[in-house]
Amino acid sequence: MCGIAGYYGSGNTCEVLLNSLKRLEYRGYDSAGIAVSSDFEIHIKKAVGELDDIKSDLDLKDKKSKAGIGHTRWATHGEVSEENAHPHVSCCGRFALVHNGILENWEEMKRELGEHRFTSETDSEVVVHFIEQRSQDGCVETAIREFMKEAKGSYSIAVLDSKREEVFVMKNGSPMAIGIGSDGLFFASDIHAFSEHTENVVFLDDNEYATVRGSELVVKNHKGKIVDKQPKTIKWSKKSPNKKNFEHYMYKEINEIPSVLRKLEKTLDRSQKNDLNKFRDMLKEHEKIIFTASGTSYHASLLGVYFLQKAGIEAQALIASEFKNYERADDKTLLVPVSQSGETKDVIEAVNHSRKKGADIASITNVPHSTIERMSDVNLRINAGQEICVAATKTFINQLYTIMRLSSSIDGANYNADLANALKNTIQKNEDKIKELAEELSDEEDLYIIGKGEAYPIAREIALKLKEIAYIHAEGMMAGELKHGTLALIEDNTPVVSLIPDGNSSIASNVKEVESRGANTIKLSPHNKDFWFPERNESFVFASTILGFLLTYWIAKRNGLPIDKPRNLAKSVTVQ
Repeated sequence: MCGIAGYYGSGNTCEVLLNSLKRLEYRGYDSAGIAVSSDFEIHIKKAVGELDDIKSDLDLKDKKSKAGIGHTRWATHGEVSEENAHPHVSCCGRFALVHNGILENWEEMKRELGEHRFTSETDSEVVVHFIEQRSQDGCVETAIREFMKEAKGSYSIAVLDSKREEVFVMKNGSPMAIGIGSDGLFFASDIHAFSEHTENVVFLDDNEYATVRGSELVVKNHKGKIVDKQPKTIKWSKKSPNKKNFEHYMYKEINEIPSVLRKLEKTLDRSQKNDLNKFRDMLKEHEKIIFTASGTSYHASLLGVYFLQKAGIEAQALIASEFKNYERADDKTLLVPVSQSGETKDVIEAVNHSRKKGADIASITNVPHSTIERMSDVNLRINAGQEICVAATKTFINQLYTIMRLSSSIDGANYNADLANALKNTIQKNEDKIKELAEELSDEEDLYIIGKGEAYPIAREIALKLKEIAYIHAEGMMAGELKHGTLALIEDNTPVVSLIPDGNSSIASNVKEVESRGANTIKLSPHNKDFWFPERNESFVFASTILGFLLTYWIAKRNGLPIDKPRNLAKSVTVQ
């Protein structure tokens, strides 16, 4: 979940690192730190808090340096503190290290390093002392290979060696990309960290490490054999994140939905048309279709199952973290991983597990050349661009649209050709009403959202947003399941939001059930005229989702919550 940045070049090392960390802060914002090598010594600064608040505490611009590493943290091992912040430094002061991932056997490794002085509670600090101890014969690469052999768990790691002014990076299970620029080499857990500097990128695969010294980049496998890595050209956002005239990234990204949807429409009709057709054919050819995803992407996967079932193709969706406990993958299976980042650890594990059983892989991702994309037989990019807010909004809508296009390419169903404009109107024509509703609901502690069919996954998605951004205990559920327990929680003025796409009589009876218990019912439906909806029925899932996003935003804003950086969360989940 943490963000790793590094640089070796002729630019201002401190400035490059801080700019990179700002671009990676969505991966974690508990604390941050940087280390540079200057005059063959490590100079390090770190602090607790968000980067904008602690940036002056991390200033090392007065240190003339060619090489440095940085880190923005999402706490896993050890509380949020300056001692637990990265980088960590070896006892002798020669090495500094940053780490993303979880080292599962860190306690065992720590016991074998008993003479070393530990200053943190983290698993990560163990690695820098391990490298120090195993490098006593003078060969750092030997120490790295020994670590890769003995370590259990996931990691992307950067090690700064002040004695040789050299940087080492290694990877297993967590992402690591190396940018090749005209003024130096960049490395990070996300290409967005250095996309303003270069479009030429080398991606490390599992059990590989790289040495960086001067302009020289050498990649080797865990046995020390050189690996030929050809750079890929990546088109990704060069500009630093900018809210423009919006107060929060979430609100900006909701308002970007129409434009990014239009961009996706064009690519599916043009540059991605062949991949769309290949994906469609693979769906038709396989006996078993299994979607796997986490969080918001899982809700998109549930819609994928619904759409494909309507198109005559049997499918199922499995939460990635429980995939191995429920899957029945084989050589007749097409696995469909859905992931915004393409780096979600649980999803990658599901892909690896299914591949070993002979399954084919057809994925839906956002970030170009991500791990999941590179593991797939075919991939569709949702082209939503960089998303900074932890809450997935524009990426969820583009996931839904991609899945809808796949299903419509199978059954020939028409879809709203002007959906982007319809969603623009959805935002503009409903915002005032949503603000009023947000004020009404802003003091609520519990809220229920009910739906059937295609509205059920949307109910779950809206509930997730209310939990993670508005800090409201919200439950999204199948309307028909109310009578099997949840009705016991309904009392006077309990808010229940019902998603009613087509005047369905059965969900109408569910609404009556909660109303008879005194619930405060809010109907999101094109039939009661309280809210504006596009005329076409297939637009309902998109429009109701956007209403849920806006409701979440305005409740959180009214309550003064940290909308873009909610407590305890990070955007890209690269640990299990």
